[in-house]
Amino acid sequence: MEVIIRTETSDDYKVVFDLNVKAFGQENESRLIEALRKSNAFVPELSLVAEVDGKVVGHILFTKVTIGDSKHEGLALAPVAVAPDAQRQGLGTRLVEAGLKKAAELGFDSVVVLGHENYYPKFGFKSASNWNITTGYNSPESTFALELKNGALEHVSGLVEYPKEFLVVS
Repeated sequence: MEVIIRTETSDDYKVVFDLNVKAFGQENESRLIEALRKSNAFVPELSLVAEVDGKVVGHILFTKVTIGDSKHEGLALAPVAVAPDAQRQGLGTRLVEAGLKKAAELGFDSVVVLGHENYYPKFGFKSASNWNITTGYNSPESTFALELKNGALEHVSGLVEYPKEFLVVS
């Protein structure tokens, strides 16, 4: 199975919308992606798709966030989706790894994610509570942060401020 991870193009928008509906069983994530694409938080190079045999079967999105009173600029990883018939083949892992690598190349130094405690630590994510970073969305056990540059979050703490699009759609 040859997997190509590439930057999403406007030709992918409909497929990505449908993919997220199938993966999550609802339209919320798809509508969030649509809204984020139109926002100042959107970084086109960090909207990636996984393609197998010419078919888009996965998508990941990273958008800008600020953290705490210092307004530290970082990224939020949300959402990541793999088509139901392509799950459990490592595509989500490949998307996360490619996205983190690209984020670092673009000069971003940190990422936050709300997710499963057994999944994200394998990429180096640690409990966001290590830095006293919180969100208004989830329990502390499901909130993770990752320094893409050593010490990037050393003097950062407080509430993650997500783009307003997260509030409108969720």
